[in-house]
Amino acid sequence: MNAETLSALAVPAEVDGRIPVEQAKAVVVTRVRKAYGLRPVLRDVSCEVAAGQCVAVLGPNGAGKTTLLRILATLTRPAQGSVSIAGFDALHEAHTVRRLVGYVGHAPLLYDDLTARENLLFFARMYGLPEAESRVDALLARVGMRSRANDRVGTFSRGQAQRVALARGILHDPQVLLLDEPDTGLDEDAITLLHKLIAERKTAGLTTLLTTHTLERGLQWSDMVVVLINGRVAHTGVSAEVTLPELRALYAGAGRSGR
Repeated sequence: MNAETLSALAVPAEVDGRIPVEQAKAVVVTRVRKAYGLRPVLRDVSCEVAAGQCVAVLGPNGAGKTTLLRILATLTRPAQGSVSIAGFDALHEAHTVRRLVGYVGHAPLLYDDLTARENLLFFARMYGLPEAESRVDALLARVGMRSRANDRVGTFSRGQAQRVALARGILHDPQVLLLDEPDTGLDEDAITLLHKLIAERKTAGLTTLLTTHTLERGLQWSDMVVVLINGRVAHTGVSAEVTLPELRALYAGAGRSGR
């Protein structure tokens, strides 16, 4: 884990007291642009996510999904546009936003030389969580890793490390959980667990954004879908009103455009 990522994951034990219990709009993205060198990745992306929703951000490789989630997690900054999380400006109030957000990306963002339990205790203390040990032990059991709690993360399979990363992501009960292809490397039992965790968050009024290449899963798990094609929003709508053939047609159109 590099210093920049660790710094971005770090949060103050206390913030200024303005964190709202509920917000009608958990996430607001307004005309966000991002490029790497001369290559545009996000082009005027705008979307809104209501509190308590699960939103699937879908799109082919290179559509900008990971970049969008990293911007929401304050791990990277947009070139233009604005982002708010639960009413806080993600660019100018990043220290507060980090306390509201949980992020699980392609890399587990764990220390290989520490045990699963030591990793989670480290992050629990960064968040200033009370009763950190009982919280960590409960989450390790929840994600099916209690028997490996005292083993070093470096000895884990991809799926096992991902289970611990999920525990890290929900350790502080974030208002907004960002999951970038969280089903990668997971077996069927772990995928069922992931679905249950997302459903539990929805029941609790908490918000989840996820990306996945499994379109069926994205539609089944989410309330809304945002489809990115070539860095632009190609479709936003209720998941139940989108069909797999429609999604596949959007993906096929992206391939033909070659942009």
